[in-house]
Amino acid sequence: MTEPKRTTRLAPSPTGPLHLGNARSLLLCWAIGRARDWRVLLRMEDLDGERCTLESESMILEDLHWLGLDWDDEMIRQSDDVERHRRALQTASEAGTIFQCARSRKDLRETSEALNAPHEGGPKARSTYEMRPDHRTSYRFMPGEHNHRATIAPGPLIIEDEIVGRYECDPLDIFGDPIVWTRRDTPSYQLAVVLDDAHHGVTDVIRGEDLLPSAALQTRLAELFGVPSPRWWHVPLLRNHEGRRLAKRDEDETLSQMRARGIPKHNVIQHLSASCGMNEPYPATAREFAEQIDHESIITWSKKLRLDGGDRLPEDFEDRLKEPP
Repeated sequence: MTEPKRTTRLAPSPTGPLHLGNARSLLLCWAIGRARDWRVLLRMEDLDGERCTLESESMILEDLHWLGLDWDDEMIRQSDDVERHRRALQTASEAGTIFQCARSRKDLRETSEALNAPHEGGPKARSTYEMRPDHRTSYRFMPGEHNHRATIAPGPLIIEDEIVGRYECDPLDIFGDPIVWTRRDTPSYQLAVVLDDAHHGVTDVIRGEDLLPSAALQTRLAELFGVPSPRWWHVPLLRNHEGRRLAKRDEDETLSQMRARGIPKHNVIQHLSASCGMNEPYPATAREFAEQIDHESIITWSKKLRLDGGDRLPEDFEDRLKEPP
């Protein structure tokens, strides 16, 4: 019997256009997948309320096409399949693993501060564990004005990341019992990404290393909902010259702004290739990037960046983009 084809996914959130940090993570994901002849899916993670817009989605699609990235099958929107998520919550609630929580983040923070003495290292998210109701087995999931949380098993969990290597943490300590259904009557990011990856056959998740702790939580949620976990690949983040990671909310320059300034696409890809530790001559297209990418080199590059304290762009990087590296 033939094994199913390995599959990864590009999963941008349509809350704004892509910046260089987004572009590098997506380029790495696409290139690793294409170099290995995997399926590459495109999924818009559009459950973040009013922040997600069709205008942003259109800009992201334009950016991906401009970079030279493609994907298999039709684009997926998380918001198109909310009923599947709802059914999974109803099944989980029958097993007593879901409970309603009316507490706000501020309430939880204050409770956490009260439960944890200063000498214990400060507040922990585990405070939600202390507030679980006693009779969860009688609870039936019904969306309403409150959030719903999943009961997360305590204890350390080990992730064997394809790039970072061994990573260990206790998701309950970091996240507490996570929200899985929001008061907006939508699944949370943490739930949707777990169920969608399993539903679409995603075997390998390649994304920024800031989401490494989430990999542990998502593994716990996959266990709770009885679905498989993917292999994890967490790549270094791109940071500005001060060490701050690039972010939409900080209005870092976007790919669309670079195009408006007349910066050639091949310059952008060459600079991103150089930032990934590739050797000259630098790839000038996404396809060349995929042809030159090497797993061991990515691991070496990632380790070096962690030892050096991260990947920082020069202060004049935006001007350097006008010329090849």
